[in-house]
Amino acid sequence: PPPAGASPGSGALNPFDRRLKRKQKNWAALQAEPAKCDYLREEVRGRGSWRGHLECCGQTFPLALDVGSGRGYIAQHLTKETVEKLIQVDVAENALKNAIESEIPTVRVVADEEFLPFKEDTFDLVVSSLSLHWVNDLPKAFREIHQVLKPDGVFIGAMFGGDTLYELRCSLQLAELEREGGFSPHVSPFTAVADLGHLLSRAGFNTLTVDTDEIQVNYPGLFEVMEDLQGKYSMGESNCSWNRKPLLHRETMLAAAAIYQEMYGNSDGSVPATFQIYYMIGWKYHESQAKPAQRGSATVSFGDLAKIEGLVKKGKK
Repeated sequence: PPPAGASPGSGALNPFDRRLKRKQKNWAALQAEPAKCDYLREEVRGRGSWRGHLECCGQTFPLALDVGSGRGYIAQHLTKETVEKLIQVDVAENALKNAIESEIPTVRVVADEEFLPFKEDTFDLVVSSLSLHWVNDLPKAFREIHQVLKPDGVFIGAMFGGDTLYELRCSLQLAELEREGGFSPHVSPFTAVADLGHLLSRAGFNTLTVDTDEIQVNYPGLFEVMEDLQGKYSMGESNCSWNRKPLLHRETMLAAAAIYQEMYGNSDGSVPATFQIYYMIGWKYHESQAKPAQRGSATVSFGDLAKIEGLVKKGKK
């Protein structure tokens, strides 16, 4: 459960209702044909190249942790050659019960991503895909992930970024301003990429890599976008912010759909929904890791780089 004080009055510190998010994910996991909305997670998994990153590490991880595993979107693409045993953690027990089977020996644990129930220096690898954007205290979540990693362990993650669903957000805001004279947030807040590297560094990770990408999905219209997000086909991405507006008037929704189509519509009549994805890799410090050279120890000046082109031309002659 969330810490004491996680209520509408404490929204500044805890923007999300974690109990509601658990209910949303549990409900979504029980819907018929849950794989229908796995396309987004599959695309992130493919672009994130989890398997490629792990194989590039050139080692086998005896024990790995999947934070916010859902139905096991990452596990099905791992092999015994890279991971010997996997612990899957998710706040929704129904998602774990309906998890996709993997060739890797797996243990499933119901737990909140914000409060990992594991000892320090336990895991050789921690992965997380499209779960951490619902965490109230992201710095604390990164610190906990860092804590449960062994020295020289690696964290590989992906999460939604700040420009996610900007088309939907803008359309709803303009429609509410026009019809109701003000607007409320209907899309949850996201982390900015400029903050992500700093948060990981403060948590103790080093040798950081942070990258960003965009995935665009086309829908028939605004109503289909919202229906998909609400979890009808198992995404479970409904807004759970404390300050969310519980009801949108019909006239406002129709106006938003028209604005969406007018501002962002494709030539074939469909509308795009953009998902910005942050990919991150960070290592826990170990004395065997490569260290930067001491300041002032360089033997070549950056000014000498300008001479390289001339030396290459001479060599060709």
